[in-house]
Amino acid sequence: MIQNNIREILKNNPVIPVVTFNSLDEIPQTVEKLLSKGIKCIEITLRTPISFEAIAKVKKEYRDVLQVGVGTVIHKNQIQKVKDLKVDFIVSPGISKEMASDLEESDIPFIPGVTSPSEIMLGLALGWDTFKFFPANLFGGTAALKTYCNVFPKVKFCPTGGVNEKTVTDYQSLSNVISVGGSWMMK
Repeated sequence: MIQNNIREILKNNPVIPVVTFNSLDEIPQTVEKLLSKGIKCIEITLRTPISFEAIAKVKKEYRDVLQVGVGTVIHKNQIQKVKDLKVDFIVSPGISKEMASDLEESDIPFIPGVTSPSEIMLGLALGWDTFKFFPANLFGGTAALKTYCNVFPKVKFCPTGGVNEKTVTDYQSLSNVISVGGSWMMK
């Protein structure tokens, strides 16, 4: 299975909220807000000192109603930590040969970030075909993805970064977009 079957998670979750927790007290209200909108998936970023603790708490308390992914994975040592937490998927802001085998061997669905044709080609050389397009707003947005559709017809993307309520439907209308990530729905 390519990238441990990440496409299955993305197909089932057309919108993936990207959330950074600064306090464990934020978790119940945030999760309830997502569930009330029919969202059953969350990407929790590793951007604060409590990130791993927040992931563990969300997994423990909401595992039956919410798929929990981890974002901002940038080091190999983080992969083992999130594997121990039994996350449902892994998101990296970039593509890394150094993390490639660890991601594949984790048995956890994963999606690396790309912005350029060279990065996409690197991912394809690794046997991957699904990428986070990040930060989408800084690297051409929908215009870039339209071009990538012609150049890389078998590749699917999950654009993230600068996606908002005004642009989300533009991204979702593209044939090479499988899901959209962002934090706008939390505002």
